[in-house]
Amino acid sequence: MAKKVLFINQEIAPYVPETALSIMGRDLPTKMQEEGFEIRTFMPKWGNINERRGQLHEVIRLSGMNLVIDDTDHPLIIKVASIPQTRLQVYFIDNDDYFMKRKMALDENGEEYDDNGERAIFFARGVLETVKKLRWSSEIIHCQGWMSYIVPLFVKAAYNDEPTFTDTKIVTSIFKDGLSKNIGDNFKNCLEFKNITVDSLSDYKDDFDFMEFCKLAIDNSDAVIEAEEDANPELMAYAESKGLPILKYPGENYTEAYRDFYEKL
Repeated sequence: MAKKVLFINQEIAPYVPETALSIMGRDLPTKMQEEGFEIRTFMPKWGNINERRGQLHEVIRLSGMNLVIDDTDHPLIIKVASIPQTRLQVYFIDNDDYFMKRKMALDENGEEYDDNGERAIFFARGVLETVKKLRWSSEIIHCQGWMSYIVPLFVKAAYNDEPTFTDTKIVTSIFKDGLSKNIGDNFKNCLEFKNITVDSLSDYKDDFDFMEFCKLAIDNSDAVIEAEEDANPELMAYAESKGLPILKYPGENYTEAYRDFYEKL
């Protein structure tokens, strides 16, 4: 039986400009699908995505849920499209406040959004709730990019009693891309959900910065991949200190290395 992998991506080309993240977001799921894996893939519906050109359409049966973050309701909208010249279908997480009317990590003036942490929380919960509705269980969840780095915590601490995620292994890829501003001293309060409380996050600084954000992901992952050469030596050393299985940067011809890494988890 084909191994199932859920890819949770920050960026996927051609919906956003080509970067190391967006190229990997497109190519890795495509290559793993060609290798015989069963794939589902998600990304945020960033405001700079051209829905008409990308042929996105809303999936009514999956939309309509409200997610509460910091005591505020935020409607969840799910859209879908297929990447041309591939058989890869992409699910998009959308919301008027967090995504539809705004760009990616940076605003029109090149400044990071103050609520990027909240946006990542909404994205993570939106993906996991949608996967539950799809009734699709995967052996592996692969997180690519900081926007997906809340997912490991939620799977391990908030959705751990959900049959959909039973025995799922979490893989986190480390890239050079990151955030420069602190995520905010209210971030822990926004993270509170089910078993996740401010007290349960006491090992982390109250004023989250990007490194703390990444450590949160690594601490709740089952394996880590160095997605770019010298992606972040400090974070890779941190992952090694946790005793996690690590795939060092395998180079541009990575298909076999990734496939074997998945198979061993």
